[in-house]
Amino acid sequence: MIVEQIQIGGFAVFCYVLGDPDTGEGIVVDPGGPAAPILDQARKSGINAIKLIVNTHCHVDHTLGNGEMQQATGAPIAIHEADAPGLASPNLAMLQMFAAEASPPATRILKDGDILTFGNQSVEVIHTPGHTPGGICLYFSGYVITGDTLFVQGVGRTDFPGGSYEALQASIKNRLFTLPPETVVLPGHRYGPTPTSTIGREIADNVYV
Repeated sequence: MIVEQIQIGGFAVFCYVLGDPDTGEGIVVDPGGPAAPILDQARKSGINAIKLIVNTHCHVDHTLGNGEMQQATGAPIAIHEADAPGLASPNLAMLQMFAAEASPPATRILKDGDILTFGNQSVEVIHTPGHTPGGICLYFSGYVITGDTLFVQGVGRTDFPGGSYEALQASIKNRLFTLPPETVVLPGHRYGPTPTSTIGREIADNVYV
């Protein structure tokens, strides 16, 4: 699978483009900035047909590029069912902070265990509430995109509306730390000393869990 990690927008957000090298089909995860540089990187990697826009959660810094990305690709927007209301009715102060327009509503509602396919590739949806009620991670072929659930040597904050420290800790310990230790962690922000980690390293070194 093609995996592109793109730092974009404010707050060091990581957007991901996943693609099938055989068909050129792919998905965009958390377009937190303008569509053009994301799609340019996708094309350079051989991904020329974006089939789905996936949000790991509903916060504006991860969704502010949804509308432009959808307009450019025609792809539907997908988010977990518990975060769909937050995407449809975002915090106005956050929109103003990021000088962003509200995202179009999701047209695909995700649940734990759903499988997203593009070309000959697939990823599994893992529901990991805590940072938001509908936070998700995406697991595939030795990688896991963790959104704002798990960072490199850090974890997502839980003081926003809908956050829960207890739920976040349970999500990390019971859903993520049970993955193979060699699984590469692809976080939602570059907040740690390196852009990626592994599950084994986070089990050993992450003092917040």
